[in-house]
Amino acid sequence: MRPEPLRLLGRELLLDPVGAMVWPERAMLVVADLHLGKAEALARRGHFAPPYELAATLARLEALVARHRPRLVVSLGDGFHDCRAARGLEGEGFDRLAALVRRQDWLWITGNHDPAVPLALGGAVLDRLVLDGLTFVHQPSGAAGEIAGHLHPVARIATRAGRVLRRRCFASDGVRLLLPAAGALTGGLNVLDPAIAGLFPDGFTAFLSGADRLFPVPASRLLPELDPRRHRLPLERSSAPGEPYQDPQR
Repeated sequence: MRPEPLRLLGRELLLDPVGAMVWPERAMLVVADLHLGKAEALARRGHFAPPYELAATLARLEALVARHRPRLVVSLGDGFHDCRAARGLEGEGFDRLAALVRRQDWLWITGNHDPAVPLALGGAVLDRLVLDGLTFVHQPSGAAGEIAGHLHPVARIATRAGRVLRRRCFASDGVRLLLPAAGALTGGLNVLDPAIAGLFPDGFTAFLSGADRLFPVPASRLLPELDPRRHRLPLERSSAPGEPYQDPQR
């Protein structure tokens, strides 16, 4: 994996293609919107969901921690899909997550899906973290120095080969940063939607996920979502981290 450097208000950060942010000076790893237990939560409501979600997200977390060896991990809210998923985690899933949490300092930022996190897993719980001029929070407001999640940003781009790709992405203007959802079973909102684009009054760059690197693309080159009732998209593909990726410039 080749991380992408990002300078945010003078702080040197790294963006991991899997969807995490690293602050090397602080030995900090930041992830957003894991939505652990989402498949089980959907099943409770009578919806079919693939059973791999929890194991796949935990494997992603374990790989990130092994690669970056942080002293602190921050989960930017919606670490769990709902409070019942947080309370009901058991068996191998609980053991793997608890072992991961206790390997280093761990901070759970509360989100709209998980306003309470059980401390039996370990770690501390806050509604936000302010550190050296940066604010780590779940729901973004657009304030300077803010690093947030919640909106699950994705971007669409046309390649020179005539394909349209849809990728999870980071979004930043060098003043604030929005992280993609790190969970294995999460949807996404196009970065050109006003809910995201409105956070960046002077424009932004999207960092689209690839198999082992990120691809910075200015907002002006991105495509909006199309109404599926009016348009057919036979060439469009979505991706998760680790899926083979073609450079959008080609």
